[in-house]
Amino acid sequence: MTPKPTGPPDGGWGWVVAAAGFAVNGLSYGVLRSLGLAFPDFAEYFDRNAQETAWVSALALAVQQAASPVGSALSTRWGARPVVMVGGVLTSLGFVFSAFAHSLLHLYLGLGVLAGSGWALVFAPALGTVSRYFSRRRVLAVGLALTGNGASSLLLAPALQLLLDNFGWRGALLLLGAVTLHLTPCGALLRPLALPGDPLAPPRSPLAALGLGLFRRRAFLVLTLGTALVGVGYFIPYVHLAPHALDRGLGGYGAALVVAAAAMGDIGARLLCGWLADQGWVPLPRLLTICGALTGLGLLAVGLVPVGGNEDSWGGPLLAAAGAYGLSAGSYAPLIFCVLPELVGIGNVVQATGLVMMLLSLGGLLGPPLSGFLRDETGDFTASFLTCGSFVLSGSFIYLGLPKALPSCRPASRPGTPPPEMGELLPVPQVALLSPGDPHSTLDTTC
Repeated sequence: MTPKPTGPPDGGWGWVVAAAGFAVNGLSYGVLRSLGLAFPDFAEYFDRNAQETAWVSALALAVQQAASPVGSALSTRWGARPVVMVGGVLTSLGFVFSAFAHSLLHLYLGLGVLAGSGWALVFAPALGTVSRYFSRRRVLAVGLALTGNGASSLLLAPALQLLLDNFGWRGALLLLGAVTLHLTPCGALLRPLALPGDPLAPPRSPLAALGLGLFRRRAFLVLTLGTALVGVGYFIPYVHLAPHALDRGLGGYGAALVVAAAAMGDIGARLLCGWLADQGWVPLPRLLTICGALTGLGLLAVGLVPVGGNEDSWGGPLLAAAGAYGLSAGSYAPLIFCVLPELVGIGNVVQATGLVMMLLSLGGLLGPPLSGFLRDETGDFTASFLTCGSFVLSGSFIYLGLPKALPSCRPASRPGTPPPEMGELLPVPQVALLSPGDPHSTLDTTC
């Protein structure tokens, strides 16, 4: 029997796993972010409005995230490798099925339900596996894996517009089905890793496999509540940034350039934030709160960009606002997942990732249709981005309830800190620091 390592290897095959996570993220959220470029074609072909077409991405997001605990539970039972490989096949079939759609309902079933189910099986297990392979450089590794989102958007946004111009939306979906099938070999790279703290046997009951007992932890409950509110606005640019640029008067390639600007900011921020967080200068919950608030402000900026573009312009103001949003959203993304091992322990990180994705689905289901409804009522996406930016700011305010999200009221004696794999950010009880015979013993207090 192979002995368990003393901790995460913090390198080695972990970098291959991080590269696989990079590809998984790009072939899930990166594809979904760029798919908004096809929405005008969907609306024109099926003679539907923006709100109805937005349900395609809303369902895909909702199914992907609501079913993420199922992917986590299956991964806990059978391992991440086979689960991710099956998810890749389902995602590809969803795109191929949608290429032959004759009604918007077919797109709901193909892209929303089938592809969304496939994505549910790949994201949480892959990202959880990356977290298990790293400790000291965990945020950097997860940030590197999550840059697949921005890199894929950077490449796919102009490529998808080119496909739409030359092959129509049916041909574009067929080709995306071939591209997303590459999720299967990515899953094959997720080598199992046994660590101290892992359960001796897989959970026997479905509820235990889902990890619902984690909600009994106050810090995890605060995190998931704030994340549900953030999710309402966080995914709006995935769906409506390109249509917003088109509404501002830009052409198809101008809108693709706006999406690419957000993707470039996203890529750089995920790596920079990963390096910064791994230095330990600022507690992760505090960084999460700050980056979440900046993401909400970025959404407000995108919504307030003045009208004045044309089909031949680059849309400078919107380009700058999209880049600022990409920087803030990219900083937020790795933090929301890297704070989990320090709240629940490394043995529960895959289940916790699935539960966080499930809570994000509540926002993912509400946000895009709400944005589309506001656009239909007001004639543009200004109210959509302002409303959803407010949701993100509200969720960031709730993060202030996390341990170490606020600075200490006064310097406190630093207690012995367990390693991150044991949940170092769980609230530490206040204790009296007593010295024998010292009448001036003090109470160790923090905010």
